[in-house]
Amino acid sequence: MSKTAHDSFIAIKKQFTLMKILILTHRVPFPKNGGYAIVVYNTIKGLVALGHKVSLVALNAKKYNGNPHEVTDDLLTKINYTTYNIDISISMLDGLINLFSKKSNDIDRYYDAEFEKLLVRELRQTAYDIVQFEGLFVTPYLAAIRKHSRAKMIYRSHNIEHQVWQRLAQQKSDLFKKWYLRMLARRVKDYELQQLNKVDAIAVFTAEDKNTMLSYGTTIPVEIFPVGIDLTQYRPDFEKTEFPSLFFLGSLDWLPNREGIEWFIDNFHKDLTDGDLRVKFYVAGHNIPDRFDDYEVMGKIFIQGEVDDAYEFVNSKAIMIVPLLSGGGMRVKIVEGMAMQKCIISTSIGAEGINFENGTNIIIANNQEEFYDAIERCITDEEYCRTVGINARKLVEQQHDVNAVTHDLAQFYEKLC
Repeated sequence: MSKTAHDSFIAIKKQFTLMKILILTHRVPFPKNGGYAIVVYNTIKGLVALGHKVSLVALNAKKYNGNPHEVTDDLLTKINYTTYNIDISISMLDGLINLFSKKSNDIDRYYDAEFEKLLVRELRQTAYDIVQFEGLFVTPYLAAIRKHSRAKMIYRSHNIEHQVWQRLAQQKSDLFKKWYLRMLARRVKDYELQQLNKVDAIAVFTAEDKNTMLSYGTTIPVEIFPVGIDLTQYRPDFEKTEFPSLFFLGSLDWLPNREGIEWFIDNFHKDLTDGDLRVKFYVAGHNIPDRFDDYEVMGKIFIQGEVDDAYEFVNSKAIMIVPLLSGGGMRVKIVEGMAMQKCIISTSIGAEGINFENGTNIIIANNQEEFYDAIERCITDEEYCRTVGINARKLVEQQHDVNAVTHDLAQFYEKLC
């Protein structure tokens, strides 16, 4: 860091009242193998860099199996870190019983009385200024935290959760699955709306999510803080990029990701293997189901699973596919892809919250025909792909630098305190 940049950074730190901040998560953000983990990790790193004292208390569900020992820097030495193992699996009997309940198993399974006691002990030991709930699944502990702490409670909405289920239901043709997902959506919505005015403020990633929150009668402050990433970690090297090539990268334990990539492969499998789209397609990510191996075709479609180095994987491919049909919030993988100067083809839902210009810094495709046309153009015009990627990087530099985003978030905290 240059002397001028260092002096500017010190000046920024002095603007703040240093705070004690507790981050509460439903999964361990180590390693950074998904959007949730990346956002939480970058937030903690940014707040620490500003001089704030940060504690992380994380549920470690069997579903995710986070491993803090895989962190490659010294962040853990700079925070107070506590984790608690929890089993969030639901038996068939639990599922049947839940059909006759008004509560949402999807949220209730994250509640553990012993974990609540751990939280209370932490709150008695430290007088926090801010407690940030990272997503809906840790809000079952809100009442206990409110009872034992005078901290300001911030809810960061990673998604409007019930919208995820609603959009999933809309995509289903099976009547039972449609009914079941709509039932889940109603229950999650009932719970979600009950929580909104119980906190002191809400942080969202997109204007769409803010408008949704306000439409539900939210009376507390709701502010937008886009996904922030450390741009120094994203160094594209076109000499190592295979052109043309298509790729998808995402956690397939998140239903919207799995649904989207299944739709894409089902619709384009023949075009990619026997048709006119002469391009290799690579699928990588966390928790890819074994049945996806059936999609693999030697030399044409590659199901790679979790990759050792996500940066290297993304750099090695040319065109990023984001066929999201449901979901919400802001897709971290798109922001990361833009930072790596990738040409990205995404649905409108996938690109929500990003101030894109279609055809300039991303390509929007909302149905099979539009995806086909976009892929066909991209695999035959390398210069166009390169230009879209360069414009994408410029957009991320302007609006998604983690230092600027965290600076704004800390100012938001200070106003509340």
